[in-house]
Amino acid sequence: MRIIIPRECKVFEGRVALSPAAVGELVRAGHEVCVEIGAGHAAGYADDAYQKAGASLQSDRHALYAEAALIVKVKEPQVEEWPLLHAGHRLFSYLHLAAAPDLLQALQQRQLTAVAFEAVQESGHLPLLAPMSRIAGELAIQWAMQYLSAPMGGKGLLLQAIPGCQRARVLVLGGGVAGTQAALTAARLGAQVTVVEKRAERWPELESLHPGITACPAQVERWQALLAQADVLVGAVLDPGARAPCLVDRNMVRSMQAGSVIVDIAIDQGGCIETMRATTYADPVYCSEGVLHCGVSNLPGAVPRTSSEALSAALLPYVLRLAAADWRQDAVLAAAIQVADGSVVAPVLRRH
Repeated sequence: MRIIIPRECKVFEGRVALSPAAVGELVRAGHEVCVEIGAGHAAGYADDAYQKAGASLQSDRHALYAEAALIVKVKEPQVEEWPLLHAGHRLFSYLHLAAAPDLLQALQQRQLTAVAFEAVQESGHLPLLAPMSRIAGELAIQWAMQYLSAPMGGKGLLLQAIPGCQRARVLVLGGGVAGTQAALTAARLGAQVTVVEKRAERWPELESLHPGITACPAQVERWQALLAQADVLVGAVLDPGARAPCLVDRNMVRSMQAGSVIVDIAIDQGGCIETMRATTYADPVYCSEGVLHCGVSNLPGAVPRTSSEALSAALLPYVLRLAAADWRQDAVLAAAIQVADGSVVAPVLRRH
């Protein structure tokens, strides 16, 4: 199998799908790996490290894609990459197609087969989404800390607890991996954190993580009052494979205090806040209804070394499985196929 690892071209996306060590494992398994020059630079992986691992290097992007059988990359193909895709390609990356109809149409037109990282499920877990969700949850609080400061347009509040001062209030929508990490990070800083979670069995688990965390049922009348008092709102809801449900409308945002901060981790799947739109690290934050909004759709891209290490470790076993001749007999990978030879096969996407 000829496997390629392109350099990511999304704005300020420094992650790379596989580390040199992971590439070495693929080469020892008998696969041919070609890495685009510079693909690992932002993550701290030099080109010669990939060469030493047994990969070849390619500077011509068109030639790289032309010879590929399996494309392994981090983010969904950007518009400028669409013409490089063709029938026979097997694409393995984050895709989030429920919120990207134009990309879905492009993949169909290119007649390729696309398998989504976020659709890989084993034993009820999302092993390729979880590492990035943890990092995104951590970064969401870091962004909130920064933009709560007055020079950044925030209300001039310190998220860390200071004796004698009122604690900051953080509301997290969703108690999955990203939401849990955001809640735990904020609570450790001393914030008063409430996590809205629909699964009752998760409530005691969330509250056992830290004394500063309180779980709340996913009933609007229960948490809407908390929203008006929140200094930080983190959107972290997930409906695997589907577009994120919109839980916070414009009127709810309007009820928040001026200078509060919203970070929507669910923006990859369309976002769960009506006033939120996707942003990039080039222009990450905007103000709507007096509230600062951060909708960066590749939050973990800010820490490419950490993110690449975590993603590569989780990804390697699945790349080895996907590169096998009988990979379609692998029930886990077969269930993660979004587009097969140009045809949409994911039930959620067909409904869209």
